Amino acid sequence: MIRVQDIALTLEEEESALQGKIAKKLHIQPKDIKSYRIFKKAIDARKKNAIKIVYTVDIETTKEAQILRKHPDFKTPDLTYYYPEMGTKEMKHRPVVVGSGPCGMFAALILAQMGYKPIVLERGKDVDERVKDMEAFWKDGVFKSASNVQFGEGGAGTFSDGKLTTQIKNVRCHKVLQEFARFGAPEEICYKNKPHIGTDILRSVVKNIRHEIERLGGTYRFESQLTGFKVEENELKQIEVNHEEWIDADVCILALGHSARDTFKLLHETGLTMIQKPFAMGMRIEHLQEWINESQYGVAHHDKLGAAEYKLVHHASNGRAVYTFCMCPGGYVVASASEDGGVVTNGMSEYARDAENANSALLVNIGPADFGSDDPLAGVELQRKLEKLAYELGGRTYKAPLQTVGDFLRGETTTKLGAVKPTYEPGVVFSNMRKELPNFMSEAIVEALGIFGKKIKNFDHEDALLTGFETRSSSPVRMPRNENYEGSIKGLYPAGEGAGYAGGITSAGVDGIEVAEAIIKVYKNFN
Repeated sequence: MIRVQDIALTLEEEESALQGKIAKKLHIQPKDIKSYRIFKKAIDARKKNAIKIVYTVDIETTKEAQILRKHPDFKTPDLTYYYPEMGTKEMKHRPVVVGSGPCGMFAALILAQMGYKPIVLERGKDVDERVKDMEAFWKDGVFKSASNVQFGEGGAGTFSDGKLTTQIKNVRCHKVLQEFARFGAPEEICYKNKPHIGTDILRSVVKNIRHEIERLGGTYRFESQLTGFKVEENELKQIEVNHEEWIDADVCILALGHSARDTFKLLHETGLTMIQKPFAMGMRIEHLQEWINESQYGVAHHDKLGAAEYKLVHHASNGRAVYTFCMCPGGYVVASASEDGGVVTNGMSEYARDAENANSALLVNIGPADFGSDDPLAGVELQRKLEKLAYELGGRTYKAPLQTVGDFLRGETTTKLGAVKPTYEPGVVFSNMRKELPNFMSEAIVEALGIFGKKIKNFDHEDALLTGFETRSSSPVRMPRNENYEGSIKGLYPAGEGAGYAGGITSAGVDGIEVAEAIIKVYKNFN
């Protein structure tokens, strides 16, 4: 196979024109191309009057030998996933995976594919029951601490945009995309430059993956919370479930997610080494999606372009970084609390990304110097402080505080809405969040809004909305692990976002795969 890059089509051209353009670039005849497949597809909108769709294509051609003699770098890299060689040590008990988010799900999938029959413990409910609970919360404010945006099958990613972009360069990223596509995600996620699944499709995909793990001998146990450990001579012996059942275990993957605060506390008390980690907090910002489209593409709508995205960062004069995160085109701001008496916001889009508003987290970096304590869990308390403030400002009903960007810049309490209408349910309360936030956050955000408004037209529009607060962008702790991916207690394998080793669906999935591989290299399976 030969990989050819930078094949560009205009918006007026159809993909059927690719074969001719490939042949022209390689100086061969179209008939010499036996087949081709798209490896990467991206939008080049640097020139608004000449937007292009740019492709990287893998082709099979009768002229391969002569082309590679001239261009050996055209050889298609091998992206095949190779399972690790199995170890020889006996695993006395089935491996336990705590958490069914992307990290736990992919760790369990790899283990199941290799014959290890994992037990997956999930404190929340299966995805179908979880959806019912979320609809009740968003509609009527009926909160459940064990079934919410953070806890349940698929983890926090299930109620998100399902973005699969990542900054990591790891060959296992392709494995994650392939498995998602195999179990129901659109095939395009394997080649789009900024792939996403959407919450509506992702819900089915995670269920399909669960069924495959079960078919291979794995077991899922919902509403099963990790509540205790038995450790002897610094080695795991048993884990407790729901304060009532003990399970023998010599291998336990901790794919907790970034919101399992009670489990963080349990691990700290058990003696697992944990350290503070920087994270970020802020708000959700909402605009009309057509504003973002017009700024990025020069048009309010085009079928071939879809809903436009953005990614912005500014280093403020007070030393803080302000950046957008988890941008959801054509989506909604969603209530994402996982503890009583706290309001948390996040973003969510369906696959079509066809809702009226765009939203994104607008975050300010937080470091250990801000924590006010050397306690490894001090960052958690800082998150809680802002979440409780949001709960109070929202009237103690899980409604969220809201302020227009214009009023935030002026430091005034919002009294009316303009062109942008809030999407957060169970509702909002007009507030003055600038007055309530720590000064370093407010100052940095005010400065960044002006800069971002010069990069994205209407970003600092008077009518854009800020909804508070976004506190769960990443884990405030890290659980150090050795070269075998074990934590400070033998048999415990911290993994994914909650352990401080990932930052999104794909990177969490990759980390889960790597931890599973580390276990496979040591232990033999049950077959």
